Amino acid sequence: MSGALAGLVILVIGDSHMMHMLSSLHSQLEDAGAAVHSYAMCGATAEDWVYPSRVASWAGCGKGERHETNPPIFENQKNMPAYSLSALIGQYHPNLVVVQLGDGMLNYGSAALPDHHWILDQVHALAGKIASSNISCDWVGLTWGQDKPPYNKPEAGVKEMVQLLSTSVAPCRYIDSTTFARPGEWPTQDGSHLTPDGYRKWSVEITKKIIQLKSPGVMSLR
Repeated sequence: MSGALAGLVILVIGDSHMMHMLSSLHSQLEDAGAAVHSYAMCGATAEDWVYPSRVASWAGCGKGERHETNPPIFENQKNMPAYSLSALIGQYHPNLVVVQLGDGMLNYGSAALPDHHWILDQVHALAGKIASSNISCDWVGLTWGQDKPPYNKPEAGVKEMVQLLSTSVAPCRYIDSTTFARPGEWPTQDGSHLTPDGYRKWSVEITKKIIQLKSPGVMSLR
């Protein structure tokens, strides 16, 4: 994969899963030749990146970022300001935005999703914000979890969210993470968050898919 993404500036945004992948996914994309800036906010939904307010600092989490080959930086304090996608785009002028989001809009422990209009409104707002900046976008959807405490991530809910996201994130290209492994193949620590080996495997598969989706006709270099 070395050099496959050479010349690209990639901005990655995500939720608590991305907090775990600030080392693995970020490094994978860097190794493929891109200049990468990654940001994560625990519990984030799509609207949190469009209409930023404050970051939830619970469960020992918070927010984090990493820039190119520098080590990750983590912050977990009360009333932290959230990251603003518009500000990050203006700062880094990326060729590609990679969105890793989905779990924050899932009802853990329930087979039913929250109101679809609530999900679709914020997904369209985020995808539209990226499109209005004339930047390519790859949206990484959620992967399988396990029905165990405290999150009890339901297989039926994952399938429903995947179906909803895959048909609503355009013009972003959807990356279906459920195709990378069978349900239960990647163990979790708490029903949702994977083990370190799981995050490593997920990062490898995401990077392969981003490289596969890369097209000079779609992703022009600045």
